[in-house]
Amino acid sequence: MGDLVVGARSGAPEPEGTGGRAVRSAQSGQAVQSADAGTAAAAGGRLVGAPNDAEDVVSEAAEENDTAQDSPDRAAQRPQRQRSFWKELPILIGIALILALVIKTFFVQAFSIPSGSMEQTLKIGDRVLVDKLTPWFGSEPERGEVVVFHDPGGWLNDEPTQQTNNAFVRGIQNVFSFIGLMPSSNEKDLIKRVIAVGGDTVECQGSGPVKVNGVALDEPYLYPGNTPCGEKPFGPVKVPDGRIWVMGDHRGDSLDSRYHQDQPGGGTVPVKNVVGRAFVVAWPIGDWATLPVPDTFDQKGLSASAPLLPPMAGAAAAVPAVWLLRRRRR
Repeated sequence: MGDLVVGARSGAPEPEGTGGRAVRSAQSGQAVQSADAGTAAAAGGRLVGAPNDAEDVVSEAAEENDTAQDSPDRAAQRPQRQRSFWKELPILIGIALILALVIKTFFVQAFSIPSGSMEQTLKIGDRVLVDKLTPWFGSEPERGEVVVFHDPGGWLNDEPTQQTNNAFVRGIQNVFSFIGLMPSSNEKDLIKRVIAVGGDTVECQGSGPVKVNGVALDEPYLYPGNTPCGEKPFGPVKVPDGRIWVMGDHRGDSLDSRYHQDQPGGGTVPVKNVVGRAFVVAWPIGDWATLPVPDTFDQKGLSASAPLLPPMAGAAAAVPAVWLLRRRRR
């Protein structure tokens, strides 16, 4: 009776943590498993069973997944580090120079007035802004406009360029004139008022007035004390198509179309040489003014094509009248 039979069931579960062997069921025929209580204990002295271990692993994985999903949002909430002003400054300067070059090439360019040929409208040293956009769309100079144009040949042969002797200052001026922030000092450009365009007949006899297609011009913009013809009466001159006749507002101090009639073109300027129309005096501030077309150029009958309009209108009306009359006779 004192012998212990190995494998007998005690009728109660074996207590955990005793280091003994856990017997599943002798009747099921499964192998006996040993569970070491020391290795089954979790960190902190807590005993972890197999099912609990799986649940903890899933929970930890879910937490890591939530952390990974939250990381972009947290990164987005972090304040972005702004780029230093000094690092952005060269980029801003580069963009400004490119924009200035584009504007100068296609839109507006500044020019300096070097002489008194357009006084009192424009004074020596004035800076004017010239519209270069409209010529790109086929617009041609009109009577009364103040235009800048390239020397058509021989007009400025004796005129020196307005350049400084200081090489450093000259280099800066060349760079800024290239991008349009300063007027050019080495280009031979002129500025005058358009008096007649292609197809017009212009003349000035005696003390004036100047006549365009037989219509006298009232010129309030002339320099005080000047006569319309100055000291150089001319004409009549027929202006060829694609060319313009120009004169300075200071008739006594302007070597304009009147003084170049012995050259090719008879003193007229090719339209292709026109840079653009000066539309405002931008500098100095005290001389600021717009440059509109004077009302004298809005007179009726000034256009060379005006005399042809009544006959053409009459012919257009006569054609259908004759056609209707013949139909009635039939």
